[in-house]
Amino acid sequence: MRADQRRFRNIATALLFLLPGFLLFFAFVIGPMLYSFRISLYDWNIVKPERSEWIGLDNYARALGDPIFRRAALNTLVYTLVTVPGQIIIGLIIAVLLNQDIRGKSFFRVIYYLPVITSWVIVSLLFEYMFIGQAGLVNYVLRDVLHIIPKNILWLADPILTFVPIHLLGIWKGVGWTAIIILASLQAIPDHLYEAAEVDGAGSSARFFSITIPLLRPTLVFLLVVLTIGGLNAYISNLLITNGGDPLDLTHFILTLMYEATFTKLDFGYGSSISYLLTAFVFMISVVQIRLLRQRVDY
Repeated sequence: MRADQRRFRNIATALLFLLPGFLLFFAFVIGPMLYSFRISLYDWNIVKPERSEWIGLDNYARALGDPIFRRAALNTLVYTLVTVPGQIIIGLIIAVLLNQDIRGKSFFRVIYYLPVITSWVIVSLLFEYMFIGQAGLVNYVLRDVLHIIPKNILWLADPILTFVPIHLLGIWKGVGWTAIIILASLQAIPDHLYEAAEVDGAGSSARFFSITIPLLRPTLVFLLVVLTIGGLNAYISNLLITNGGDPLDLTHFILTLMYEATFTKLDFGYGSSISYLLTAFVFMISVVQIRLLRQRVDY
């Protein structure tokens, strides 16, 4: 049998095994995505789709011109800019500490990772309870224990202060996962690099910034991109803590606004257009990821 025939047979066999997966992928992922894009180009009639009116890109123009959408996009962007650096910086500190020769490392790893495996619904409701204006734990500590504030702060009634528990929850929930990823990368750095640097007289700070950080750069870039995509898709905590935009639709995230437009107001065309605007932005982030990961690591 010729080599090209053998290669063709191997490829055909592989494709045969992959075919069921491809069919399921196209049926349940690609198909709904294309249908959703079609819906975004119509004033969609959910009862009688055949009577839906073609409006082209009007839904996209409506979203970009909607002050509520712009506020939701700003809220989502600020959430991402706060939680992503917070998770990476705190996760890096925890990973460096856990990488030391200390007692009980396994115990601390479990403790820091527990928030990752807890339910978003449970911890969101817990944080909401902690920041309730009248009987919340945070106000009790600040006013009655530490005597920092003269009266209770209405955290959840203010469109700015509402994001304090949401941002803190986002950081707290993801720090453990970030620390585990960074810890795995730290343990892959050869010890002889640190030993050689120490022989040359480099201190702990010099070794950290000249060896550790450069070698962690691919991992940090990966975390930056993945956490950014996760931040842009934040949903559950905002939905539960703000009831999906309270007060006055000022605290929406993009996904909560999309959910409200689609399933509360039944404006499927507008909701689909919001989802594709978010998809376009996430795609741009992915392009940046590819470019950053292609760079060389110098140390």
